[in-house]
Amino acid sequence: MSDNITTLNSQNANKKVIVGMSGGVDSSVAAYLLLQQGYQVEGLFMKNWEEDDSDEYCLAAEDLADAQAVADKLGIELHTINFAAEYWDNVFEYFLDEYRAGRTPNPDIMCNKEIKFKAFLEFAAEDLGADFIATGHYVQREYRDGHWKMLRGLDGNKDQSYFLYTLGEEHIAKTLFPVGNIEKPEVRRIAEQQNLITHDKKDSTGICFIGERKFKDFLGQYLPAQPGIIETTDGVEIGHHDGLMFHTLGQRKGLHIGGKREYGDDPWYVVDKDVKRNVLIVGQGANHPALYSDGLIANQLHWVDRTGPQQTYRCAVKTRYRQEDIACTVTPQQDGQIKVLFDSPQKAVTPGQSAVFYYQDECLGGGIIESYLR
Repeated sequence: MSDNITTLNSQNANKKVIVGMSGGVDSSVAAYLLLQQGYQVEGLFMKNWEEDDSDEYCLAAEDLADAQAVADKLGIELHTINFAAEYWDNVFEYFLDEYRAGRTPNPDIMCNKEIKFKAFLEFAAEDLGADFIATGHYVQREYRDGHWKMLRGLDGNKDQSYFLYTLGEEHIAKTLFPVGNIEKPEVRRIAEQQNLITHDKKDSTGICFIGERKFKDFLGQYLPAQPGIIETTDGVEIGHHDGLMFHTLGQRKGLHIGGKREYGDDPWYVVDKDVKRNVLIVGQGANHPALYSDGLIANQLHWVDRTGPQQTYRCAVKTRYRQEDIACTVTPQQDGQIKVLFDSPQKAVTPGQSAVFYYQDECLGGGIIESYLR
Protein backbone atom coordinates (compact mmCIF):
# COMPACT_ATOMS: atom_id res chain seq x y z
CA MET A 1 0.00 0.00 0.00
CA SER A 2 2.77 2.46 0.92
CA ASP A 3 4.49 1.78 -2.42
CA ASN A 4 1.26 2.62 -4.23
CA ILE A 5 0.91 5.86 -2.27
CA THR A 6 4.53 6.79 -3.02
CA THR A 7 3.98 6.15 -6.72
CA LEU A 8 0.77 8.20 -6.72
CA ASN A 9 2.43 11.07 -4.90
CA SER A 10 5.32 11.11 -7.37
CA GLN A 11 2.83 11.18 -10.24
CA ASN A 12 1.06 14.12 -8.63
CA ALA A 13 4.28 16.02 -7.90
CA ASN A 14 4.32 17.73 -11.29
CA LYS A 15 0.60 18.57 -11.21
CA LYS A 16 -0.37 22.06 -10.08
CA VAL A 17 -3.70 22.48 -8.27
CA ILE A 18 -5.31 25.82 -7.45
CA VAL A 19 -7.70 25.48 -4.50
CA GLY A 20 -10.59 27.89 -4.16
CA MET A 21 -10.08 28.99 -0.55
CA SER A 22 -13.03 30.77 1.05
CA GLY A 23 -11.73 31.03 4.59
CA GLY A 24 -13.90 28.08 5.61
CA VAL A 25 -12.98 24.69 7.03
CA ASP A 26 -13.87 22.61 3.95
CA SER A 27 -11.54 24.39 1.52
CA SER A 28 -8.84 24.55 4.22
CA VAL A 29 -8.88 20.77 4.63
CA ALA A 30 -9.10 20.31 0.85
CA ALA A 31 -5.80 22.18 0.48
CA TYR A 32 -4.19 20.12 3.25
CA LEU A 33 -5.31 16.80 1.75
CA LEU A 34 -3.97 17.73 -1.69
CA LEU A 35 -0.59 18.51 -0.16
CA GLN A 36 -0.65 15.08 1.47
CA GLN A 37 -1.35 13.57 -1.94
CA GLY A 38 1.80 15.17 -3.32
CA TYR A 39 0.34 17.90 -5.53
CA GLN A 40 1.82 21.36 -6.05
CA VAL A 41 -0.85 23.37 -4.23
CA GLU A 42 -1.68 27.07 -4.28
CA GLY A 43 -4.79 28.85 -3.02
CA LEU A 44 -7.04 31.43 -4.62
CA PHE A 45 -9.40 33.67 -2.66
CA MET A 46 -12.24 35.10 -4.75
CA LYS A 47 -13.92 38.41 -3.97
CA ASN A 48 -17.29 38.24 -5.70
CA TRP A 49 -19.22 41.08 -4.10
CA GLU A 50 -18.43 44.72 -3.33
CA GLU A 51 -19.65 45.21 0.21
CA ASP A 52 -21.67 48.33 0.80
CA ASP A 53 -21.60 48.44 4.58
CA SER A 54 -18.98 48.06 7.26
CA ASP A 55 -20.38 44.82 8.71
CA GLU A 56 -20.20 42.99 5.38
CA TYR A 57 -16.77 44.44 4.67
CA CYS A 58 -15.51 43.15 8.01
CA LEU A 59 -16.87 39.66 7.30
CA ALA A 60 -15.15 39.53 3.90
CA ALA A 61 -11.90 40.79 5.40
CA GLU A 62 -12.17 38.16 8.14
CA ASP A 63 -12.64 35.39 5.55
CA LEU A 64 -9.58 36.55 3.63
CA ALA A 65 -7.54 36.72 6.85
CA ASP A 66 -8.59 33.15 7.73
CA ALA A 67 -7.71 31.90 4.24
CA GLN A 68 -4.31 33.59 4.49
CA ALA A 69 -3.68 32.13 7.94
CA VAL A 70 -4.42 28.63 6.63
CA ALA A 71 -2.22 29.17 3.58
CA ASP A 72 0.62 30.35 5.81
CA LYS A 73 0.17 27.35 8.11
CA LEU A 74 0.29 24.96 5.14
CA GLY A 75 3.17 26.81 3.52
CA ILE A 76 1.36 27.57 0.27
CA GLU A 77 0.89 30.76 -1.73
CA LEU A 78 -2.52 32.45 -1.66
CA HIS A 79 -3.61 34.48 -4.67
CA THR A 80 -6.57 36.87 -4.62
CA ILE A 81 -8.84 37.84 -7.49
CA ASN A 82 -11.82 40.16 -7.82
CA PHE A 83 -14.70 38.67 -9.80
CA ALA A 84 -17.27 41.23 -8.62
CA ALA A 85 -17.97 42.52 -12.16
CA GLU A 86 -18.49 39.00 -13.51
CA TYR A 87 -20.66 38.19 -10.51
CA TRP A 88 -22.86 41.23 -11.03
CA ASP A 89 -23.31 40.61 -14.76
CA ASN A 90 -23.81 36.84 -14.71
CA VAL A 91 -25.27 36.02 -11.30
CA PHE A 92 -26.81 39.04 -9.63
CA GLU A 93 -28.62 40.39 -12.71
CA TYR A 94 -30.10 36.92 -13.24
CA PHE A 95 -31.15 36.87 -9.58
CA LEU A 96 -32.99 40.20 -9.97
CA ASP A 97 -34.58 39.22 -13.30
CA GLU A 98 -36.02 36.06 -11.79
CA TYR A 99 -37.54 37.94 -8.86
CA ARG A 100 -39.01 40.52 -11.24
CA ALA A 101 -40.70 37.65 -13.06
CA GLY A 102 -42.24 36.38 -9.82
CA ARG A 103 -39.99 33.33 -9.55
CA THR A 104 -37.69 32.22 -6.71
CA PRO A 105 -34.14 31.73 -8.05
CA ASN A 106 -31.17 29.90 -6.57
CA PRO A 107 -28.17 32.20 -7.12
CA ASP A 108 -25.71 29.74 -5.56
CA ILE A 109 -26.22 27.40 -8.52
CA MET A 110 -25.59 30.24 -10.97
CA CYS A 111 -22.53 31.30 -8.95
CA ASN A 112 -21.05 27.83 -9.33
CA LYS A 113 -21.78 27.83 -13.06
CA GLU A 114 -20.53 31.31 -13.92
CA ILE A 115 -17.89 32.05 -11.28
CA LYS A 116 -16.36 28.99 -9.61
CA PHE A 117 -16.39 26.69 -12.62
CA LYS A 118 -15.99 29.28 -15.35
CA ALA A 119 -14.22 32.50 -14.33
CA PHE A 120 -12.13 30.76 -11.62
CA LEU A 121 -11.38 27.70 -13.76
CA GLU A 122 -10.27 29.85 -16.70
CA PHE A 123 -8.16 32.17 -14.52
CA ALA A 124 -6.48 29.24 -12.74
CA ALA A 125 -5.62 27.50 -16.01
CA GLU A 126 -4.66 30.49 -18.13
CA ASP A 127 -3.07 32.87 -15.60
CA LEU A 128 -1.79 30.53 -12.90
CA GLY A 129 -0.90 27.49 -15.03
CA ALA A 130 -3.12 25.05 -13.14
CA ASP A 131 -3.56 21.45 -14.21
CA PHE A 132 -6.58 21.20 -11.90
CA ILE A 133 -8.70 23.36 -9.67
CA ALA A 134 -10.09 22.06 -6.37
CA THR A 135 -12.93 23.10 -4.10
CA GLY A 136 -14.31 22.10 -0.72
CA HIS A 137 -17.61 20.86 -2.18
CA TYR A 138 -19.08 17.63 -0.88
CA VAL A 139 -19.30 15.74 -4.18
CA GLN A 140 -17.26 12.95 -5.75
CA ARG A 141 -16.08 12.27 -9.27
CA GLU A 142 -15.49 8.97 -11.01
CA TYR A 143 -14.15 7.99 -14.42
CA ARG A 144 -16.29 5.17 -15.75
CA ASP A 145 -17.08 3.78 -19.21
CA GLY A 146 -14.95 6.45 -20.83
CA HIS A 147 -16.77 9.34 -19.12
CA TRP A 148 -16.38 11.51 -16.03
CA LYS A 149 -19.34 11.15 -13.67
CA MET A 150 -20.39 13.36 -10.75
CA LEU A 151 -21.48 11.41 -7.68
CA ARG A 152 -23.11 12.52 -4.46
CA GLY A 153 -20.83 13.35 -1.55
CA LEU A 154 -20.26 10.54 0.95
CA ASP A 155 -21.83 12.63 3.73
CA GLY A 156 -25.52 12.58 2.85
CA ASN A 157 -26.19 15.57 5.12
CA LYS A 158 -23.64 17.70 3.28
CA ASP A 159 -23.90 16.42 -0.31
CA GLN A 160 -23.74 19.47 -2.61
CA SER A 161 -24.34 17.86 -6.01
CA TYR A 162 -27.69 19.70 -6.16
CA PHE A 163 -25.78 22.98 -6.49
CA LEU A 164 -23.34 21.64 -9.10
CA TYR A 165 -25.65 20.08 -11.68
CA THR A 166 -24.62 22.61 -14.35
CA LEU A 167 -21.11 21.13 -14.46
CA GLY A 168 -20.24 19.12 -17.54
CA GLU A 169 -17.71 16.35 -17.99
CA GLU A 170 -15.17 18.94 -19.12
CA HIS A 171 -15.40 20.70 -15.73
CA ILE A 172 -15.34 17.50 -13.68
CA ALA A 173 -12.24 16.27 -15.52
CA LYS A 174 -10.40 19.42 -14.37
CA THR A 175 -11.68 19.58 -10.78
CA LEU A 176 -10.67 17.72 -7.63
CA PHE A 177 -13.06 17.37 -4.67
CA PRO A 178 -10.79 16.25 -1.79
CA VAL A 179 -13.45 16.26 0.96
CA GLY A 180 -16.16 14.61 -1.14
CA ASN A 181 -15.43 11.16 0.27
CA ILE A 182 -15.20 12.34 3.90
CA GLU A 183 -17.92 13.12 6.43
CA LYS A 184 -18.07 16.62 7.88
CA PRO A 185 -17.11 15.71 11.48
CA GLU A 186 -13.96 14.07 10.11
CA VAL A 187 -13.15 17.22 8.11
CA ARG A 188 -13.33 19.28 11.30
CA ARG A 189 -11.24 16.68 13.15
CA ILE A 190 -8.51 16.88 10.49
CA ALA A 191 -8.55 20.68 10.65
CA GLU A 192 -8.21 20.63 14.44
CA GLN A 193 -5.47 18.01 14.28
CA GLN A 194 -3.52 20.22 11.89
CA ASN A 195 -4.14 23.35 14.00
CA LEU A 196 -5.96 25.14 11.19
CA ILE A 197 -7.65 28.31 12.42
CA THR A 198 -10.86 27.40 10.58
CA HIS A 199 -11.45 24.10 12.43
CA ASP A 200 -14.36 25.43 14.51
CA LYS A 201 -15.57 28.16 12.15
CA LYS A 202 -19.30 27.84 11.53
CA ASP A 203 -20.52 27.05 8.04
CA SER A 204 -21.69 30.02 5.98
CA THR A 205 -25.44 30.29 5.55
CA GLY A 206 -27.71 32.20 3.23
CA ILE A 207 -27.04 33.65 -0.18
CA CYS A 208 -23.38 34.47 -0.62
CA PHE A 209 -23.80 38.17 -1.40
CA ILE A 210 -26.43 38.83 1.27
CA GLY A 211 -24.75 37.10 4.17
CA GLU A 212 -26.73 37.45 7.38
CA ARG A 213 -28.64 40.56 6.34
CA LYS A 214 -32.42 40.60 6.22
CA PHE A 215 -33.46 39.38 2.80
CA LYS A 216 -36.46 41.70 2.48
CA ASP A 217 -34.40 44.81 3.23
CA PHE A 218 -31.66 43.73 0.84
CA LEU A 219 -33.95 42.94 -2.08
CA GLY A 220 -35.86 46.17 -1.58
CA GLN A 221 -32.67 48.13 -2.29
CA TYR A 222 -32.62 46.84 -5.87
CA LEU A 223 -36.23 46.14 -6.84
CA PRO A 224 -39.15 48.47 -6.12
CA ALA A 225 -41.78 46.67 -4.09
CA GLN A 226 -45.22 46.33 -5.67
CA PRO A 227 -47.80 45.85 -2.93
CA GLY A 228 -50.96 43.93 -3.76
CA ILE A 229 -53.74 41.88 -2.27
CA ILE A 230 -53.80 38.41 -0.76
CA GLU A 231 -56.62 36.11 -1.84
CA THR A 232 -57.81 32.71 -0.72
CA THR A 233 -58.00 29.90 -3.28
CA ASP A 234 -61.71 30.80 -3.57
CA GLY A 235 -60.86 34.34 -4.67
CA VAL A 236 -61.77 36.08 -1.41
CA GLU A 237 -59.56 39.05 -0.46
CA ILE A 238 -58.07 38.36 2.95
CA GLY A 239 -55.10 40.72 3.31
CA HIS A 240 -52.30 42.64 1.61
CA HIS A 241 -48.72 41.81 0.68
CA ASP A 242 -45.69 44.09 0.27
CA GLY A 243 -44.57 42.44 -2.97
CA LEU A 244 -44.74 38.98 -4.56
CA MET A 245 -40.94 38.82 -4.59
CA PHE A 246 -40.89 38.60 -0.80
CA HIS A 247 -42.88 35.36 -0.78
CA THR A 248 -42.32 31.80 -1.94
CA LEU A 249 -44.55 28.75 -2.29
CA GLY A 250 -45.12 26.89 0.96
CA GLN A 251 -44.25 29.95 3.07
CA ARG A 252 -46.14 30.35 6.33
CA LYS A 253 -44.43 33.16 8.23
CA GLY A 254 -44.70 36.83 7.39
CA LEU A 255 -48.17 36.79 5.83
CA HIS A 256 -49.73 38.87 8.64
CA ILE A 257 -53.13 37.26 8.20
CA GLY A 258 -54.72 37.19 11.61
CA GLY A 259 -57.96 37.79 13.40
CA LYS A 260 -60.05 35.99 10.79
CA ARG A 261 -62.30 34.11 13.18
CA GLU A 262 -64.57 32.89 10.43
CA TYR A 263 -61.68 30.83 9.05
CA GLY A 264 -60.70 29.11 12.29
CA ASP A 265 -57.20 28.64 13.67
CA ASP A 266 -55.41 26.73 10.88
CA PRO A 267 -52.33 28.64 9.66
CA TRP A 268 -52.20 30.12 6.16
CA TYR A 269 -49.65 29.11 3.52
CA VAL A 270 -48.65 30.60 0.18
CA VAL A 271 -49.99 28.20 -2.47
CA ASP A 272 -49.59 30.28 -5.64
CA LYS A 273 -48.69 33.65 -7.17
CA ASP A 274 -50.76 35.38 -9.84
CA VAL A 275 -48.02 37.53 -11.34
CA LYS A 276 -50.25 39.20 -13.94
CA ARG A 277 -52.67 40.44 -11.27
CA ASN A 278 -49.96 40.85 -8.59
CA VAL A 279 -52.01 38.67 -6.24
CA LEU A 280 -50.67 36.31 -3.59
CA ILE A 281 -52.86 33.23 -3.19
CA VAL A 282 -53.05 31.42 0.15
CA GLY A 283 -54.68 28.33 1.57
CA GLN A 284 -55.18 27.00 5.09
CA GLY A 285 -53.35 24.04 6.51
CA ALA A 286 -49.93 22.51 5.94
CA ASN A 287 -51.46 19.92 3.62
CA HIS A 288 -53.75 22.14 1.58
CA PRO A 289 -54.36 20.42 -1.79
CA ALA A 290 -53.14 23.50 -3.70
CA LEU A 291 -49.68 23.04 -2.18
CA TYR A 292 -49.19 19.76 -4.03
CA SER A 293 -48.09 19.09 -7.60
CA ASP A 294 -48.13 15.95 -9.72
CA GLY A 295 -45.08 17.01 -11.70
CA LEU A 296 -43.26 19.88 -13.37
CA ILE A 297 -41.95 21.33 -16.60
CA ALA A 298 -38.24 22.25 -16.60
CA ASN A 299 -36.08 24.15 -19.08
CA GLN A 300 -32.56 25.69 -19.24
CA LEU A 301 -31.33 22.11 -18.99
CA HIS A 302 -27.78 21.04 -18.20
CA TRP A 303 -26.62 17.43 -18.38
CA VAL A 304 -23.27 16.22 -17.09
CA ASP A 305 -22.77 14.15 -20.26
CA ARG A 306 -23.89 17.20 -22.32
CA THR A 307 -26.49 15.14 -24.24
CA GLY A 308 -29.14 14.12 -21.73
CA PRO A 309 -32.03 11.75 -22.25
CA GLN A 310 -33.46 11.25 -25.71
CA GLN A 311 -36.50 9.26 -24.60
CA THR A 312 -38.71 8.70 -21.56
CA TYR A 313 -36.81 7.30 -18.59
CA ARG A 314 -37.08 6.61 -14.87
CA CYS A 315 -34.89 8.27 -12.26
CA ALA A 316 -35.06 10.33 -9.06
CA VAL A 317 -35.40 14.10 -8.74
CA LYS A 318 -34.90 16.73 -6.06
CA THR A 319 -36.77 20.03 -6.35
CA ARG A 320 -34.88 21.62 -3.45
CA TYR A 321 -31.68 21.06 -1.49
CA ARG A 322 -31.61 18.25 1.11
CA GLN A 323 -34.94 16.89 -0.08
CA GLU A 324 -35.47 13.14 -0.12
CA ASP A 325 -35.21 11.59 -3.58
CA ILE A 326 -38.52 11.62 -5.47
CA ALA A 327 -39.12 8.74 -7.88
CA CYS A 328 -40.25 10.12 -11.22
CA THR A 329 -40.66 9.64 -14.96
CA VAL A 330 -38.93 12.15 -17.26
CA THR A 331 -40.11 12.75 -20.82
CA PRO A 332 -38.17 15.03 -23.22
CA GLN A 333 -40.43 17.49 -25.09
CA GLN A 334 -40.05 18.65 -28.68
CA ASP A 335 -39.51 22.25 -27.57
CA GLY A 336 -36.36 21.32 -25.63
CA GLN A 337 -38.06 21.25 -22.23
CA ILE A 338 -38.71 18.15 -20.14
CA LYS A 339 -41.87 16.94 -18.45
CA VAL A 340 -41.44 15.29 -15.05
CA LEU A 341 -44.19 13.23 -13.43
CA PHE A 342 -43.77 12.29 -9.76
CA ASP A 343 -44.78 8.86 -8.47
CA SER A 344 -46.62 10.67 -5.66
CA PRO A 345 -47.69 14.35 -5.32
CA GLN A 346 -45.02 16.72 -3.99
CA LYS A 347 -45.30 19.84 -1.88
CA ALA A 348 -44.26 23.40 -2.81
CA VAL A 349 -42.70 22.80 -6.23
CA THR A 350 -41.42 26.31 -6.91
CA PRO A 351 -40.85 27.93 -10.34
CA GLY A 352 -37.33 29.37 -10.57
CA GLN A 353 -35.83 26.70 -8.34
CA SER A 354 -33.88 23.79 -9.80
CA ALA A 355 -34.96 20.22 -10.46
CA VAL A 356 -31.89 17.96 -10.24
CA PHE A 357 -31.90 14.36 -11.45
CA TYR A 358 -30.15 11.28 -10.09
CA TYR A 359 -29.65 7.66 -11.00
CA GLN A 360 -28.65 6.01 -7.73
CA ASP A 361 -25.59 8.02 -6.55
CA GLU A 362 -24.89 9.66 -9.91
CA CYS A 363 -26.02 13.24 -10.55
CA LEU A 364 -27.25 13.33 -14.15
CA GLY A 365 -27.95 17.07 -14.42
CA GLY A 366 -30.97 19.29 -14.04
CA GLY A 367 -32.85 22.39 -15.07
CA ILE A 368 -34.94 25.33 -13.92
CA ILE A 369 -38.53 24.65 -12.89
CA GLU A 370 -40.68 26.59 -15.36
CA SER A 371 -44.05 25.48 -13.99
CA TYR A 372 -45.71 22.85 -11.84
CA LEU A 373 -48.36 20.37 -12.98
CA ARG A 374 -51.50 19.94 -10.91
